[in-house]
Amino acid sequence: MTDLSASRSLAWSLLRLARPHQWAKGVFVMLGPLYHLADEPDTTWDLAWGTVVLPALLAACVFGLASSAGYVVNDIRDASRDRLHPRKCRRPIASGAVSAGQGLVFAAVLLAGAVALLFALDASVRWWVALCVAVYLLNVNLYSFGLKRVVVADVMCLAIGFVIRVIGGCAATYPAGVYPSTWILICTFFLAMFLAFGKRLGERRVMGDADAATSARAVQSAYTDEMLRMFVVVTAVGVLFTYAVYTQNQEQRFLVGFNLLWLTMIPATYAMLRCIVLVERGEYDDPTELALHDRAFQLAAAVFAALTVFAVVVAGLSA
Repeated sequence: MTDLSASRSLAWSLLRLARPHQWAKGVFVMLGPLYHLADEPDTTWDLAWGTVVLPALLAACVFGLASSAGYVVNDIRDASRDRLHPRKCRRPIASGAVSAGQGLVFAAVLLAGAVALLFALDASVRWWVALCVAVYLLNVNLYSFGLKRVVVADVMCLAIGFVIRVIGGCAATYPAGVYPSTWILICTFFLAMFLAFGKRLGERRVMGDADAATSARAVQSAYTDEMLRMFVVVTAVGVLFTYAVYTQNQEQRFLVGFNLLWLTMIPATYAMLRCIVLVERGEYDDPTELALHDRAFQLAAAVFAALTVFAVVVAGLSA
């Protein structure tokens, strides 16, 4: 019975080590395909499922497994620092629930799963997605083994990882005519930097001061509160401005009395500003946790999605 309990405990710890909640970032893999479907409202469901939705979901799962492997390697390297963090000290490697050796084996299993899923994709796109994942993993390792300690470059490295996810989702669905538009790449880049700078500012609030935050993340010594606040605001403006330009460029398509897509600016702006408020208060030090637990933010995201669907449907009926 003791052995069974120990096995269950290890299995649960390994699941936590993979950080499945971070798979929510797979939405970035789906961005290009979803906006493509919005641009093609007459596409039948059967065709959309086979050529866009399923390949995009498979690509999201491939990136999810690959990113989980990256998190494992990063946790092994950061175990000593994580033990000084009020939340990260509970991570399986830092707490001792999983050994470094077990973590490395688990990372290899996760990568093997990602490779296996690649072969579920069509042969015409499989190697392009594989290339995107390989570049993503290279970027993750550049971050883990050095760039995480270089001011600003640490955040840009993380942002590039999100951009690669977007490109990977488009690569998986390229035969259906999906490609990464310039606006979606720019918006993703700014949004990812906003999230990363917000995380660094949130860590300072949660841990109490810059010295404590530096003990858990070395690059914090190169930042100041004022600098991080400025970066958070600048990148938030970048996201909203880029999206505003997109809605303006879509005016002819969504013009039904006025540009219906403009309505989505309201929940988008609220969600961005609420993130800043909650991070500044120290209620969250991880934007992913905020997105998964803050009801007001989730409501804003749901309203944004509903208004987007509404605008697409009404514009389609009026065409």
